[in-house]
Amino acid sequence: MTFKISDFRSNMAGDGARPNLFSVTLVFPTIAANGAAAGQKTTFMAKAAQLPGSSIGQIPQYYFGREVKFAGNRSFTDWTLQIVNDEDFLIRNALESWMNAINSNEGNVRTGAAINPSSYSVDALVTQYGKAGNTLKTYKFVGMFPVDVAPIDLDWGSNDTIEEYATTFAFQYWTSDTTS
Repeated sequence: MTFKISDFRSNMAGDGARPNLFSVTLVFPTIAANGAAAGQKTTFMAKAAQLPGSSIGQIPQYYFGREVKFAGNRSFTDWTLQIVNDEDFLIRNALESWMNAINSNEGNVRTGAAINPSSYSVDALVTQYGKAGNTLKTYKFVGMFPVDVAPIDLDWGSNDTIEEYATTFAFQYWTSDTTS
């Protein structure tokens, strides 16, 4: 193996993908108050996200004292967005409304409109862009719904900052423009 910078640079043909060139497209379900407007605003206020990962489980079997591993089922880790909060609280209110329809705060029941999973789960996209603005890769999260809206910390000593909070979504699976 060589240790020449020129070899490394020649293998970095695209000059490296940048983690700050992305967008999130989130369509809120109709059960979320002001969902359409919140979805449009999320494209601008989703400050941080992840390209998704997945894991394939292992099924160990033993044969004469030796562990033999077989491939198991795929699982998907929840997806988290870091959202910038504006004074209209539009996105947060829509997320709270969405979660309240799935399970109400006080009554501990699901609203009539959210009985069917197709009424409370949606698909979302995260797109990675190249430095020229071209789309490098798009991931689609299928059957997604919020499972956690994190608290917003308030502090008299927090000057020159804008509120942010995390929202975690469960989803069934993801696809990308290169996988199915």
